[in-house]
Amino acid sequence: MDARQNLIDELESTIASSEVHHRADVLRRITDLFAAGSNGFSSEQVELFDDVMCRLVDEIEESARATFGQRLADMGRTPKNLVRTLAFDDSIDVAGPLLSQCEQLDEATLVENAKTKSQDHLLAISRRYSIGEAVTDVLVERGDQKVALSAAANPGAKFSEFGFTTLVERSENDVDLALRVWSRHDISRQHLLKLFADSSESVRRKIQSGDRRNADLVKELIAEAADKLQAKSRESSLKYATARDQVNALQKAGDLGEGPLLEFARKGKFDETALTLATMSQLPIGVVERAIVHKSTEQIIVIAKAVGLSWITTKAILMIRGGSKGMSAHDLAQSLANYNKLKPETAEKAIKFYRMRDRAVGPAAK
Repeated sequence: MDARQNLIDELESTIASSEVHHRADVLRRITDLFAAGSNGFSSEQVELFDDVMCRLVDEIEESARATFGQRLADMGRTPKNLVRTLAFDDSIDVAGPLLSQCEQLDEATLVENAKTKSQDHLLAISRRYSIGEAVTDVLVERGDQKVALSAAANPGAKFSEFGFTTLVERSENDVDLALRVWSRHDISRQHLLKLFADSSESVRRKIQSGDRRNADLVKELIAEAADKLQAKSRESSLKYATARDQVNALQKAGDLGEGPLLEFARKGKFDETALTLATMSQLPIGVVERAIVHKSTEQIIVIAKAVGLSWITTKAILMIRGGSKGMSAHDLAQSLANYNKLKPETAEKAIKFYRMRDRAVGPAAK
């Protein structure tokens, strides 16, 4: 205790001094003392060390702060305010080790940091062993490509519906990101379908531009591969099997119609919505699934109008396509205009064409 008291007594004269190097030396000594006995200190003692260190760290040069930050990042118990101060340092050399390693930084602090600091700070956060959904929401929305790639490749990162929707949208023209997102074990089938649909279009354009002689063959091969992958994903999904049983039960009871469809869509139940709409329209489930996740709303509007769905139900289905972000007011207004303009008989003819085309392609999409 005498050693501790001597250091603390030295604090006031050190802070009042203009000798920066002396302050860095005192900070190292106090850190040594804290590291040696941190597990035995009371909360009051930790707060005292926190105050002492914070007052010193503000006055030392960047290289010393960086060394100090790296040391704190490797410590189990650290002073809360000090860690926060260094994590928000403008220098990534100072903040980086703490943002990527320190377990004492809580989720609220990481969210605030990700919202306000540089892309380098976001990149450091994306490399943490474990990242919660609130943090990844900010990373994928505000982060640049390096941040998005790092977060998507991190197996300890958890993504919300908003996070996955944003990643899939950003993957449309980014092959590297698409591959990272595609390989995640926790991505839902709905997002997997949309990711594949968007990415396959990009791949098709690229291949066609390089081999125009076989453009039609390329289209057929890609379509066949997409259908098979979609069917395989469906068959292995327990969630899809449960939804199929529920929809079949409703159909047998004579209760399958717009009412249950609207309820499924409003709750964001992708499989139930797709199965119900496929049954009502007598279209293969693969066709309806692709229509729901497609970036264009035209197919859903055609199917909805052909089976006599109201705009309220049609809108609810379209909102599934938008994920947790929904659709913009402009897109909804345009979709409503298209819905009102489309005649039922025209939609019915289009549905017949979808059925004929599906029979020509074969059973893979069903």
